Amino acid sequence: MLKIEDLWVEVQGKEVLKGINLDIGTGETHCLFGKNGSGKTTLLMTLMGFSGYKVKHGRIIFKGEDITHMPINERSNLGLAISLQRPPTLKGVKLKDMLSICGGDEAVGKRLATEYAFGHFLDRDVNHGFSGGEIKKSELLQLLAQDPELTLLDEPESGVDIENLHVIGDMIRRLLQKEQHRNRQKSGLIITHTGFILNYVAADRGHVMLNGQILCQGNPVEIFEGIQKYGYEECAKCRL
Repeated sequence: MLKIEDLWVEVQGKEVLKGINLDIGTGETHCLFGKNGSGKTTLLMTLMGFSGYKVKHGRIIFKGEDITHMPINERSNLGLAISLQRPPTLKGVKLKDMLSICGGDEAVGKRLATEYAFGHFLDRDVNHGFSGGEIKKSELLQLLAQDPELTLLDEPESGVDIENLHVIGDMIRRLLQKEQHRNRQKSGLIITHTGFILNYVAADRGHVMLNGQILCQGNPVEIFEGIQKYGYEECAKCRL
């Protein structure tokens, strides 16, 4: 599904990503751990094609096609999507209209909103006055309507209270076809700082990023347990 080859990225003249290599297979979910400022969000923004993230070297291959310098809208049309850690408020844009755009049909958005008891938000501006959990639900409803093949999730548990985490987890599992144990086609890359999302969404592989480099990879639960016990610096020592 996704292959990143020796990716070096510069942001505002500063080298942030330094030789990233990462493969995500069809139907796989990967987790990316790391300290704040280690380059995790930069990687997701680069994969999605946001401006300001300059690829100096390397390639991004999505479904066999080189998308390294492809515009963001073309990447989206290919089946790539992102959920931001801090989504913007869109005043003047109704949630029902955004869902219609994402799903290509007004009925799709209404059905999804009804399923997740979110129908009373349809006539409100996107994310305007929403709580942290409501913003995450709004983002995930848009992704469910869009139905991407690879979803990039930047700290989906951030700003969500414990009571709403199970709903967020359910929406992500649905997005990634977690209930479908055979012939799963949807893939995901999840940034998590707290690791809470692993209690609700099973991941196939974990990776640790420090100082713009991926230092190790393996079982995501074991990696997170090690981080909790020894801290991130142990990953750097282990590699040495």
